[in-house]
Amino acid sequence: MEPATLITGGSTGIGAATARALLKQGHRVAVTGRDADKLAAFASSAGAAERLLTITGDTSDAHDVASAVRRVVEAWGRLDNVIANAGFSLPGNLESHAPEDMRAMVLTNVLGPALLVRETLPHLRESKGRIVIIGSVAGVRNTPGNLYSVTKWAAHALAENTRLLVGKDGVGVTVVAPGVVDTPFWDERGGTPEAAPVMTAEQVADTIVFAVNQPAGVDINHITMRPTGQAG
Repeated sequence: MEPATLITGGSTGIGAATARALLKQGHRVAVTGRDADKLAAFASSAGAAERLLTITGDTSDAHDVASAVRRVVEAWGRLDNVIANAGFSLPGNLESHAPEDMRAMVLTNVLGPALLVRETLPHLRESKGRIVIIGSVAGVRNTPGNLYSVTKWAAHALAENTRLLVGKDGVGVTVVAPGVVDTPFWDERGGTPEAAPVMTAEQVADTIVFAVNQPAGVDINHITMRPTGQAG
């Protein structure tokens, strides 16, 4: 039976590219997002309607996360892979961020993946499945006042302590930590850095799919990837 994969933040960017790649491989794919219109636009362009489920919800809301997981399991009877992709950054630094925006970023980028792991582990233990957490180069190097970086360090730590929790159960855990990727992620930051080398969302998606496709008994734990020429 075709694998069932849940992707948070899957209507645009890396999440959408990953969903397309997995659909092409024959997966059944559920994607979540907060914007119903963006989800509908993705669904209409992705095809494979019989193998695609779109779910509106907030990844930092425990009820929404539980509801999304329940819908996938009810629809397909199993859950094989979970990709914690939803996240965002803020322009400026922690001196200029509004406190309410700081709270929202921490909840989405840190609590969101933790809730997803918590809710999906019973199903992934059953399927001997995989978790992929989308980290960042910002999660392996600090820059001045970068609260987004703080959240990605936390996401990387979540992946490692989850691996220690569930490795004995046959569940794989991978962090994919990209450098600069040309996606809507940068919209709130005024666009990708000028003259910076960039990767495409599809290139990152290929790496995520590589991790998901590892054979039983092989667990790729951390992949850091940058566009050639990115200095930091």
